[in-house]
Amino acid sequence: MNVLVILIPVSVTLGLAGLGAFVWSLRARQYEDPEGSRARILDDRWDDEPRP
Repeated sequence: MNVLVILIPVSVTLGLAGLGAFVWSLRARQYEDPEGSRARILDDRWDDEPRP
């Protein structure tokens, strides 16, 4: 039972850190790239095979 006194605050702290990182990435506009994906799929530089 004593281990729960340590594990619960640690897990809550890690969860809040993850939530904070997610909110930061939203505010930093990390997920806003409407033109990039459309252009990347047609670009030859992103192929898995090297150019001959």
